[in-house]
Amino acid sequence: MTTYKKSGVDIKLADKFTEFLEKKSKAIGGFAGLLSIPETRGEYSLVASTDGVGTKLKLAFLLDRHDTIGIDLVAMCVNDLLCCGARPMIFLDYYATARLDLARSKKVIEGILEGCRQGESVLLGGETAEMPGFYQPGEYDLAGFSVGIVKNSETLGPASTSPANTTSPASPWA
Repeated sequence: MTTYKKSGVDIKLADKFTEFLEKKSKAIGGFAGLLSIPETRGEYSLVASTDGVGTKLKLAFLLDRHDTIGIDLVAMCVNDLLCCGARPMIFLDYYATARLDLARSKKVIEGILEGCRQGESVLLGGETAEMPGFYQPGEYDLAGFSVGIVKNSETLGPASTSPANTTSPASPWA
């Protein structure tokens, strides 16, 4: 079995970096950041998350399949909001490539729009960056940013989780 360590990822070092970040900003932590909205007298918080699709991009390149990677991008961000009990509202994307390929780029954005539909979010905007020489020809990178809202009394997290209210995925071989 391949582990993070065997693949070259140092989880202990990543944990130290997270600890550093949490000391620098008390709002950082968990799956997403929460910011109380003073205008609601502290009843609601904005919840924000950012994520990417990581090495799944390599699969998109190998398979020349670019219409579903955007769905996955939105899902990674929206799932982090849902883990906090938030209702997703908006999504922003960052799409960077060496050179814009209009047909491929349209497929990526169509996937992001489908992800937003499934994740009940509005694609509010984003950034497209062309950086010749930075990326390999035909490759790109994606990042996403989700914002939602949660009633503070309904926020989910470690304190609200117990064995009685958790689920285990069913085995696909059952």
